[in-house]
Amino acid sequence: MRRLLLAGVVVLAGSAAHAADGVYVGAGIGKSDLNNVFGDGFNLDSNGVSWKALVGFRPIDFFAVEANYLDLGNQTKNFGIGTQSANAKAFAAYAMGILPLPYLDFFAKLGAARWQLDGSISGSGQFFAFDNHGTQLAYGSGVQANWGSFSARFEYDGFQIRNTDGLSMYSVDAIWTFL
Repeated sequence: MRRLLLAGVVVLAGSAAHAADGVYVGAGIGKSDLNNVFGDGFNLDSNGVSWKALVGFRPIDFFAVEANYLDLGNQTKNFGIGTQSANAKAFAAYAMGILPLPYLDFFAKLGAARWQLDGSISGSGQFFAFDNHGTQLAYGSGVQANWGSFSARFEYDGFQIRNTDGLSMYSVDAIWTFL
């Protein structure tokens, strides 16, 4: 009888600790890596900080849809006789599969990212500017800790950007569910 009572308490406590279903908003900070821009060895380093804003809808415990705006950083580097600069950002939309456990959710997400990479290379009287954009398959995964309508998550986002070795971003996000 004690075991049955204990099992019931654990199940009820665990179900109360899941993230709230509904509409949510959030923001995060993290580190993004965008390497080998135009094959010249120039890496866009976010100087330690990239950021994202997100909005989503979780109608049931196992599924959500989410949209992210990602500021992937900007950087300028001097090289001998010139300067290189680049700036990257993206908008991504995902479908998310979620494994809800007591106090934690593990998730994987798949969708599309509309990205923009622009910049310039100048030196020796030469100037080259680029404005590159596209839409690519986007993916990610992570873990989310839940405390009622507030959640915190650690996640990875990734997608390919033309003329680079691809993008990866790790972030820590704070999320609030309000409907």
